[in-house]
Amino acid sequence: MAARLHGAVRHAGALARRHAPRPVRGDPRLPAARSALRKSPGVISRNLLVRIAFAVPAIAAALVLLRLGGWALAAVLAVLGVLGTREVYDFARAQGIEPLEWVGFIGAALCPLATYWVKGYAEWEPVLYAGAVWLLVLLVVAAARGPDRRPLTAVAVTVFGGLYASALLSFIVAIRHGPHSDAHPRGSVALVVMPLVVTWVCDTCAMAAGALVGGPKLAPVLSPRKTWAGAVAGLVGGLLAALVYGALVLDRVALRLGVWQLVAVGVVGVVAAQVGDVAESLFKREAGVKDSSSLIPGHGGLLDRLDSLYFVLPLTAGLFRLFDVA
Repeated sequence: MAARLHGAVRHAGALARRHAPRPVRGDPRLPAARSALRKSPGVISRNLLVRIAFAVPAIAAALVLLRLGGWALAAVLAVLGVLGTREVYDFARAQGIEPLEWVGFIGAALCPLATYWVKGYAEWEPVLYAGAVWLLVLLVVAAARGPDRRPLTAVAVTVFGGLYASALLSFIVAIRHGPHSDAHPRGSVALVVMPLVVTWVCDTCAMAAGALVGGPKLAPVLSPRKTWAGAVAGLVGGLLAALVYGALVLDRVALRLGVWQLVAVGVVGVVAAQVGDVAESLFKREAGVKDSSSLIPGHGGLLDRLDSLYFVLPLTAGLFRLFDVA
């Protein structure tokens, strides 16, 4: 019996040696890395279809809301601003920072509402007073929590969360209800849709090219899945989207932008979209999370869907104002 057991152990060792992974040179404890498997076209197609399946109804709902405008648009943006601000605060909590959450939510909700109010009444002074009162309340709450809870960091994160996730989003209201919106309502709707189209086309082209072509990474530390091929495809797609949108939509509502003006909107929008995407990846890497939240099943959080748009909106609004169309 002992001899049989000894033989079994000996043969087991031989089998283990036969099937053992080949060691990496320089470290016998680690097996050699296998070559990475690329995603099959079927997986890539499914991922792209899921993204489009979410984007199409979302864009349809957005078009209806942008057509309505007014307080309805501002109220929905206020809700989105609060949800996005909450995700920023979740990043901070992952680092042991405790934002003054409810004070921040109030400020985030007020950003788009105040933007529409100012557009309607052309009165900035009450908004400045309200902002000063909000900041005073924020500091009082921070003081009540005491110096041991990192008040300076907490206040900074609280303010930044609202500005990033809500104030930047409020430029939708600024474009939709610009100086010419009353005289040219169809034109204002067409203008506010343009940055959404450029951003969506840019993101979709970048994702498709990055998955299908691959190649060198754009920002390997911050976002390993983004490639230079995707960045170039996003640039080309976004630029073409701006030119086509100008010819098919803006011309029909008597808003004529020159070719170079459309190129400027396309290029600036695409660059801003990709910078915004990488910026949110920076926050996620610091927090050690893959998605900003699970708010949208299968798609991550609100910041994951709007990160590109945050930077596109203010720059596009500035260009529209420079071109005297909004």
